Amino acid sequence: MTTTTTQPRRPAGHEFLWYIPNTVTPGHRGDDTAAGWGSLDYSVDLAQRAERHGWAGALIGTGWGRPDTFTVATAISARTTNFTPLVAIRPGYWQPAHFAAAAATLAALNGGRLFVNIVSGTDDLAAYGDGEFDKSRRYDRTLEFLRIVRRLWREEDVTFHGEYYRLENSTAQPRPFAAGLPTPRLYFGGASPAAEEVAAAEADVQLFWGEPLDGIAERIDRLRALSDRVGREHPPLEFGLRVTTLVRETSEQAWRDAEAKLAAFAAAPGELHRRDPGGAVGQRRLLELTERGDVLDSCLYTAPGRHGGGGAGTTWLVGSAAEVGAALQKYADLGVTHFVLSDTPYVSEVERIGEQVLPLLKLPVRQ
Repeated sequence: MTTTTTQPRRPAGHEFLWYIPNTVTPGHRGDDTAAGWGSLDYSVDLAQRAERHGWAGALIGTGWGRPDTFTVATAISARTTNFTPLVAIRPGYWQPAHFAAAAATLAALNGGRLFVNIVSGTDDLAAYGDGEFDKSRRYDRTLEFLRIVRRLWREEDVTFHGEYYRLENSTAQPRPFAAGLPTPRLYFGGASPAAEEVAAAEADVQLFWGEPLDGIAERIDRLRALSDRVGREHPPLEFGLRVTTLVRETSEQAWRDAEAKLAAFAAAPGELHRRDPGGAVGQRRLLELTERGDVLDSCLYTAPGRHGGGGAGTTWLVGSAAEVGAALQKYADLGVTHFVLSDTPYVSEVERIGEQVLPLLKLPVRQ
């Protein structure tokens, strides 16, 4: 295997990431793009546009029924220069040693450009043979998964006997992190007490959905205190925001377009009407925001939760570039240092928001 020289990525700090939907079928969150959708050329074009317009990389969507996220990230890496994929992966779909080796291989090949988003939420588990169906224990499994991966990225002859995984004398190759280079940053979501314990102990970045400022502030305080209680052994936990940002030249135009898009969602069949949050505490929190009003804080639009497909499509920041930039700045002032933003059409909005919003944010430089 031919590898590139691994260079240290820049230290953890303020990052702005876009989103690559990674679906076979067009129409994701109302995107009207049809030509080339789901092809490598489409994803590479979106990644290259992100590179040119101020983004450090992009989250690549995952789930059974989508193209394999890690394969897509590897292909995109070969055709970009500075773009860092945030690869979403699921314990259960991956075994920890298998994933640790795959991640180390990609990092060795592309110069260390890799972030990882660990997803513990349920998927079509039976379709790919995941035998762990007890939702109440999935975060216990995730905790073991993360601890094994971290060890395999640094150590040789790893032996681990846990409740979910057993390894004997395992050494992952290649190991580009053995020389002290940074390992891939681990992003993690989840709002339940069990999920927050995993984040406090083993994640690098806790990702929040688009909640109001008071909810984010309360969660940051709780997670910082929880990090102390669980005896966190890593650098301090950082915080990120994953949210839709609908930006137009004026506030009036932005709200007209937001209401028109929402009306189209309400009239559309299929997944745009899924509202059942199942056991996901974070999704329930978003859906309950509609009871507080259609617009919270300065421009957080909660009405999409009545018709949206969930996750980052449940709440939107709506307004002019200055208004959305000011709203994002307030999250940054609370301690949020990682932003994963998106709107549709993805190809045009990656440029608009990169050019008009990101330069407005005045974020402190980490020492």
